[in-house]
Amino acid sequence: MERTRFIDHKGRQVLVLDYSSVRDPEDAVREIRHSMEVVARQPRGSLLVMTVVRDARYNAAVLQALKELATHNAPYVRASAVVGMGGLHRIAYQAVILFSKRNIKTFDTDADALDWLASQG
Repeated sequence: MERTRFIDHKGRQVLVLDYSSVRDPEDAVREIRHSMEVVARQPRGSLLVMTVVRDARYNAAVLQALKELATHNAPYVRASAVVGMGGLHRIAYQAVILFSKRNIKTFDTDADALDWLASQG
């Protein structure tokens, strides 16, 4: 399954950035770069984005790529949610938020994130 993909939820298109269970840093950076390419082809201010990081591993290169992703995506995103953060993910999340100056809501489940995104119109 494609890790960067559009799904329909309650009549809304949601772009899913699924980095769950990515363990190899090179694979993670490659997937993040691909997500940036997909986002760049969309109209500005149009995207509802759910990023899934459940069971993913980070290192400095992956964290830097995530910071770049959040900054790059800002003009294209109407609302953004992240799902599946553990303790270390939360530390990385804070770094990404500080770096990108974005408001990205956190959720424990995909369903909660999708419902919130669909309500963001």
